[in-house]
Amino acid sequence: MKKLKILYKNHIKTQSPPGSNWIPVFLFLFFTLNSALLTPSYAEPPNRIISLAPSITEILFAAGLGDRIAGVTTFCDYPEEAKEKPKIGGMSNPSLEAVVSLKPDIVVMTTDGNPKEFEQRLHSMKIRTYVFRSRRLSDLPDGIRKMGIALDAKLGFDALALEIEKALAEFKTKKILDGKKIVFIIWPEPLIVAGPGTAIDDAITLLGAENIARDTKMQYPKYSMEEIVRRSPDVIFIGTASGMDMRKTSRGLLKRISYIPAVKNNKVFYVSDSLYRLGPRVIKGIEELEGYLR
Repeated sequence: MKKLKILYKNHIKTQSPPGSNWIPVFLFLFFTLNSALLTPSYAEPPNRIISLAPSITEILFAAGLGDRIAGVTTFCDYPEEAKEKPKIGGMSNPSLEAVVSLKPDIVVMTTDGNPKEFEQRLHSMKIRTYVFRSRRLSDLPDGIRKMGIALDAKLGFDALALEIEKALAEFKTKKILDGKKIVFIIWPEPLIVAGPGTAIDDAITLLGAENIARDTKMQYPKYSMEEIVRRSPDVIFIGTASGMDMRKTSRGLLKRISYIPAVKNNKVFYVSDSLYRLGPRVIKGIEELEGYLR
């Protein structure tokens, strides 16, 4: 108020006699100052975060917020510290009771696996949520930045986003595969492969190759052995399944298609699950594919 009085006195000295327009100016300054004094401060950053997806959990840890995670799903198994966090159920069937009991400041969800109805139930209970909407490799950096804003932790998230952005740009300049035909097998029997709209398909395209299942209508479609034979891929990738010996599990399929180029030329590679989740490890996953094809 002292500053306001000084401004007011100075204004009187420099203005014309009564009848001038000093009153509107005074009122403007008065209400501006009072409005600033009465404006509430922003809430504290969320310190208790619940993650409803493995990809989100990995992003939170990589951005330096692991100590703020109050709960995760039963599928959140990376990094190792995630296994020690309290569990709230699965991605598609999280327990509302478990979430509420952990008293979260915010629940971070994804459009790729979490039910919309669960978000609505959280809202009805006045529990704050944030929905991570990225689904493609190209969307990942921007999605991470937006999450950082929502969690009031821009610095760590911006750094992570920039690191991923630079790595993706570098891969784009290489394109080492030169149109080779690839199939990425998620499960051999029944045969399920990676289709369009997945980080796996994006990675294959980024490396300059062709995903033979790209023209299917599902992200992870059932595929026929006959179609693999017809399309004759040059390379076959088989992803890791938790607790399963994928070499043994895929033996029968590979025997039946032993005459296609990928199998004949020993271009069948068993890879990690790094590309299964749209998070920081996708870069490791792309590097893994690239390494097998050098």
